[in-house]
Amino acid sequence: MTGGVVWSPARIVAEAALAVTLAGLATGIGVWMDTFGAWTVLLAGAMALLAPARHALPATALILSAPLAGGWSVMASVLLVCAAWSAGRRITEPWRVAAAFGAACVLHTVPSLYQDITSGVAPVLLVTLGWNVATFLTLAVVPALVGRYRDQRRRLLDALWQNNEQLRREQAMVAREARLLERNRIAHDMHDSLGHQLALISVHAGALQVDPELTGNQREAVRILRGASVTAMAELRAAVGVLHDEAEYRGHQNEQQYQGHQRQPVGGAASVPYAPRTTAAIDGLVESSRGAGTAVSLDRSGVRRPLAPAADHEAYRIVQEGLTNAHKHAPGAPIRLALRYEPDSLVVEVTNGPLPGGAPEVPPEISGGQGLKGLRERVGRVGGMVHTGPTEDGGFRIAGMLPYGEESKAG
Repeated sequence: MTGGVVWSPARIVAEAALAVTLAGLATGIGVWMDTFGAWTVLLAGAMALLAPARHALPATALILSAPLAGGWSVMASVLLVCAAWSAGRRITEPWRVAAAFGAACVLHTVPSLYQDITSGVAPVLLVTLGWNVATFLTLAVVPALVGRYRDQRRRLLDALWQNNEQLRREQAMVAREARLLERNRIAHDMHDSLGHQLALISVHAGALQVDPELTGNQREAVRILRGASVTAMAELRAAVGVLHDEAEYRGHQNEQQYQGHQRQPVGGAASVPYAPRTTAAIDGLVESSRGAGTAVSLDRSGVRRPLAPAADHEAYRIVQEGLTNAHKHAPGAPIRLALRYEPDSLVVEVTNGPLPGGAPEVPPEISGGQGLKGLRERVGRVGGMVHTGPTEDGGFRIAGMLPYGEESKAG
């Protein structure tokens, strides 16, 4: 890429064709008008070099093209239009624009004025000057303004498209979050209502079981009833816990798939298997991110030691939050995940690189940091700590320290 231009094979062929065409036509016109000579060869060579140079050196190409067009060469005038178009798009500083076009205008008028002075037609110098300035405005200033307008319009449309894509991603995430909250609410309602009724059945069955007036068969039936209610209560609690955890797990998977531009129907979430939220399930999170098209590296070091159940769960949540953060705020950036088993604690680090070029920036008002705040509170409750912050290369890092279980410390 040079001067903001991607030099694809098609671009190279087009630029070569333009240079050869301008040089060839300049030579052909010189031969046809019986003016072929050193000046014609010099003009053809200059146009062949300046045509592709207008991308990398727009101001230089404009200034050098202006005097060539001032000699009333048709092909040089075409080159001046192309150079002015590129200069209008690529020169952004106002002082550089004024300097480049001012110098080009002066050099454009010099050949004609010099010709009038040497031919002794001084009285028409003002006419020649006015005509050359008008010609320069037509051949250089107008194409530059049109080129600047089209370039700004393209940039504006690109920015609008990127913002629209960002809003679509955010809206999808908000909708998924709303569905997960509703699912969790239903799970809690099931636990509160059905659990209460099953508890009442168990209590009354237990009281009835010790009634001395019951026969042996009746007491056995009551015992079976009480056992069934206790079993149903345990199964309800397990189902509610799985429903709650699976909802969060599926929401995390759907968010990663959406950030990877793998949009799937909401009903497809049923195909996502549930995995326990411990360090043993971290590999599943990594594979899911890789499946969404993100480069994720996982490095484990040290002797693996068991964590307390709550700390094991929070280690998983640190990785989950780090991956979600990276997918949300730096889609497409590579992610480095490290699990270091230190002598007294497990250190979990999730680091993502900077936002790739062309990707849309995340508006600051959308990113409130509530997930990280909650993560710090939960990790703090199990005796650990979380540190977050930007990296030197423009990425982001989430690091957590989690203590081992008592058995591991004793060992």
